[in-house]
Amino acid sequence: MVFHHLLAPTDGSANSVQAAQLAFRIAHLCGASLTLVYVVDTAVLGELVRFAADQRAEMRGELYEKGRKTLDHLESLARRSNLMVRCEICEGEPFEEIVALASRLGTDLIVMGHVGQRGPRRILIGSVTERVIEFAHCPVLVVKR
Repeated sequence: MVFHHLLAPTDGSANSVQAAQLAFRIAHLCGASLTLVYVVDTAVLGELVRFAADQRAEMRGELYEKGRKTLDHLESLARRSNLMVRCEICEGEPFEEIVALASRLGTDLIVMGHVGQRGPRRILIGSVTERVIEFAHCPVLVVKR
């Protein structure tokens, strides 16, 4: 088969959930393994604690909890399709973490939404997606809603 290992980044947005669901179908068709990743965005965390630095640990915990809930939801959808997935939570600059994880795992294909929760900062595709396309060592499938 063409693909052996897929990576599907998610931020919980509708676009990223749809991309993950397409990744489920591709993994099933190819018999590929699939990893879902949620990145706790340090820029978002920085903005949240800008005026409440004493609450950094609490806010960081809330972002990790959001990531865990998002991954748990997607994992349950994958299991309904008889697909086993690996889930990862990272912290950092999203595109850097996605590219680094894809490289470490030997990913053949990254499947991601064209815009996420950061919104359409760019005219055509989201800034995270654009950076992943630019720096990834493997093909990136961008899923439009």
